[in-house]
Amino acid sequence: MHQLVEAIFIALQAIWANKLRSLMTVLGNIVAVMSIVTVVSLITGMDTYVGDAIVSGVGADGFTVERRGITSTQEEIDQARNNPRITTKEAEYIRQFSPLVSAVVARAESRGEVAYNQAILEQAEVIGVTRDYLYFSNFDVERGRMISQTEIDRYTPVVILGADVATRLFSGADPLDKTIRIGGRQFRVVGISEQRGSMGGRSQDEYVVIPLGNYQKIYGSRQSLNLMVKPRDTSLMGQAMDDAVVAMRTFRGLTPKEPNNFGVFSSGTIIDIYEQATNGIFAVLIGVVALSLVVGGIVIMNIMLMVVSERTREIGLRKALGAKRADVMTQVLTESVTLSTIGGFVGIVLGFLAAQAMASFSPLPARLELWSVVLGLVITAAVGLFFGAYPAARAARLDPIEALRQE
Repeated sequence: MHQLVEAIFIALQAIWANKLRSLMTVLGNIVAVMSIVTVVSLITGMDTYVGDAIVSGVGADGFTVERRGITSTQEEIDQARNNPRITTKEAEYIRQFSPLVSAVVARAESRGEVAYNQAILEQAEVIGVTRDYLYFSNFDVERGRMISQTEIDRYTPVVILGADVATRLFSGADPLDKTIRIGGRQFRVVGISEQRGSMGGRSQDEYVVIPLGNYQKIYGSRQSLNLMVKPRDTSLMGQAMDDAVVAMRTFRGLTPKEPNNFGVFSSGTIIDIYEQATNGIFAVLIGVVALSLVVGGIVIMNIMLMVVSERTREIGLRKALGAKRADVMTQVLTESVTLSTIGGFVGIVLGFLAAQAMASFSPLPARLELWSVVLGLVITAAVGLFFGAYPAARAARLDPIEALRQE
């Protein structure tokens, strides 16, 4: 152990004595590890961001039926534009068709003006919902109460405010039982939703919830609805989705050969698509890292061969004084591994700083993962060991007499 520590100390002295050369030597390693840490930090942060956004929109305990669904080609996009609008009749049919479904809420949303006295929000999100919205956690209320099923059925003009809407319209005053204007119509505030926070620099609390019938009075009834469907148990998600597909096809009279003219997906479906995209990014990352490491390793090997050539007399003297071949190999390998690992450390620091800079100046979040740091150090140490083996073996084979004659 003492010999290893001494070897590392000698290696550090040699690296410090040739700082510029050492920096240029490990440039490939720096680029490789910096790429690993930066990309992993950003993708890990994005995983949480996308997962929260999807669950917030779709719900963790349900799935969605939409007019267009998920499209990936221009042909699918063009076809989806001609899909029939989804109505409340289809929501009711799904609920009656499948015993696995516990609730179906039809919802529509649009951007519109929300005002109280002189305070005006011009682009708040206005959401219209049917009676089953009570069973979905997306609409949980922190203060006041939910809109009742009777109020929804009778088109009673009541509203639930998102936390930011309540703050911006009322500036700290109690909004409950106050009357606000939505699209020029008056609504009484009955509840304030739980705060969701922001994602990507955009507030998730700038919305209002009203009965769907009132929404259609303001924005018209020709807009296609989105259906949020909740199975009786999350373990029945797949079967309930299949039932919803059959119900929609039956209601629309589609033949077995005709494709679906609607989309059905859960949060898991969207997350799977996102993961496929990130897997592609990781594949590209592997190529960049591999190329950088090979280039960096070749440079390290050449530098170590030059170091051995420069220290031929020193190696000869050590062997003449009793140093064994293993001692010489250990010293050269230690310097190679130390040099390579220092490049890894520099790459980790630069990668972390790059990820934090991107997170600070963009909505992309970043989170440093310990495994990416460990991976970077292990890879760079392995590169130093592998590409330093040949110079170390060459140094160990030197004849001490011939080495001492070297000028």
